[in-house]
Amino acid sequence: MSGDVTLLDEAARAGWLYYVAGMTQDQIATELGVSRQRAQRLVSKAMAEGLVKVRLDHKIGRCLELEAGLIRRFGLQQVRVAPDLGHGADPARATAAAAAGLLESYLARPEPLTIAFGTGRALSSMVAEIASAPNERHKIVSLIGNIAPDGSASFYDVIMRLADKLHAPHYPMPAPLISETPEERALFHALRPVQAVAQLAKEADVVFVGIGQMGDDAPLYKDGFVTRAQLSEMQAKGAVGEIVGGVIDTTGAYITTPISALVGGVRVEPGRPVPVIGVAAGPTKIAAIRAALIGRIVNSLVTDEPTAAALLA
Repeated sequence: MSGDVTLLDEAARAGWLYYVAGMTQDQIATELGVSRQRAQRLVSKAMAEGLVKVRLDHKIGRCLELEAGLIRRFGLQQVRVAPDLGHGADPARATAAAAAGLLESYLARPEPLTIAFGTGRALSSMVAEIASAPNERHKIVSLIGNIAPDGSASFYDVIMRLADKLHAPHYPMPAPLISETPEERALFHALRPVQAVAQLAKEADVVFVGIGQMGDDAPLYKDGFVTRAQLSEMQAKGAVGEIVGGVIDTTGAYITTPISALVGGVRVEPGRPVPVIGVAAGPTKIAAIRAALIGRIVNSLVTDEPTAAALLA
């Protein structure tokens, strides 16, 4: 049953792109990451199933309208808006399937890719939706260290979980997320394995990142990477969002704090030409997502229906 629903979702998307967005079948194939023949079959299925009338008669129709609106408003490359799961639902669960589908479209490409990942709940949920299938032509690499000050690893690690499913060459970042001192961070980043992973991350063909909020429920604080006093200091400097440990203000500019010099990993610089896909949803993340979009730190987005509507309000 779930396979039928997924196929209808894909057909609905293809139908909308063809009949509403006015794309050619070649353009649809590129957008969905499928062959031209499959794109043609999906458009035909949308018609055969009665999904295309005067408007798209499918729950995903409203989501596609929001996607188009976000692309226009923020000049984005790609957007996926997942249907609203209702009040009280976990936003990470809402975006998981849509994000997994987008990732799988890259994994299906024949040319070898290097795909870089942040960490966090949204990306961990995405990985849980990925089908297990050997895929040795692509490399997966971490953008950030994943070791807490007490030496423990985050429960929301992405690289190792994805590697278990894909059996792909994988490159975790062998450094703490937050070092004790700038000198300690410099020592880690002088190590050859860290430099090698960092170089791969900087040259990645595709990037997936979570977008963290910086309120009192900030993931950096909840997961034990910063203290309450450090969080308060960043909030006082205007912090509204966080991407792979880098803290940003409402304009999407990175804020310099004592923590900035301690973060182990590769900062996602604004304006990267490759797809930089933010995966985030929920009312507490709206300011952070908007900042990341305004600052061009991410140029693509996976979110849910209520969050998309709020971003466009």
